[in-house]
Amino acid sequence: MQNRLNFKGQVAIVTGGGKGVGRGISERFLENGATVIICGRSEPDELPTADGNTAVFLPLDVRDADAIQSFVDTIVRDYGRIDVLVNNAGGAPAADAATVSPRFSESIIRLNLLAPLNFAQSCNKVMQTQDSGGAIINIASVSAVRPSPGTAAYGAAKAGLVSLSTSLAVEWAPKVRTNTIIAGLIRTEQAHLHYGDEAGIAAVGNTIPLGRMAVPQDIGDACLFLASNLASYISGSTLTVHGGGENPAFLGAANAE
Repeated sequence: MQNRLNFKGQVAIVTGGGKGVGRGISERFLENGATVIICGRSEPDELPTADGNTAVFLPLDVRDADAIQSFVDTIVRDYGRIDVLVNNAGGAPAADAATVSPRFSESIIRLNLLAPLNFAQSCNKVMQTQDSGGAIINIASVSAVRPSPGTAAYGAAKAGLVSLSTSLAVEWAPKVRTNTIIAGLIRTEQAHLHYGDEAGIAAVGNTIPLGRMAVPQDIGDACLFLASNLASYISGSTLTVHGGGENPAFLGAANAE
């Protein structure tokens, strides 16, 4: 039986693919035979590796549109094609929306919304010339669809990314499919910075219907599906990967019998 998750001979770009969620995504594509190119401002201490395949790192600040185009040109020169783009790079430190500077907010929107658009534009030009087209996957967050106190600009940018994906799916069809993953709470190597010690991480996990936070490979599995021909008729869609969501706060506060 044909393995429909076989990416042998395909080239996948994963922005921010050397750590956290991006590393889990990179490892999943490597496990399934893809040539994986990752980028970031600094090279990780250890490159993602799986089943004897190792990702290739190229330095890039994804906020620089000209640098993105040069990066894409290099990939095409060296590998001849681009089949998958996963716009994973992003994030934001906590900041009070009442006092944060305009420059800070602009930088968050540039990283989480404009950079994915610029990267998608550059890759789309290549994918449109390929018989097999290509797939673009944008990694968003539950912050896009619920209040995001402390990271308001980030939540707004991710909401914009969800909207952007639906528009690109229309504009760039039928050659290029564009979808979004809305990721929930994820246990990465930096989880302790957000949730505390192991007890705190476990307590947060217990608030999720499936009983745990996601791990990066869970997001990687969703990316594999959306990039594969199993999803050949899926475009402009949003796949939510959050373990069932979060229990509404009022349920814990109510005292009705």
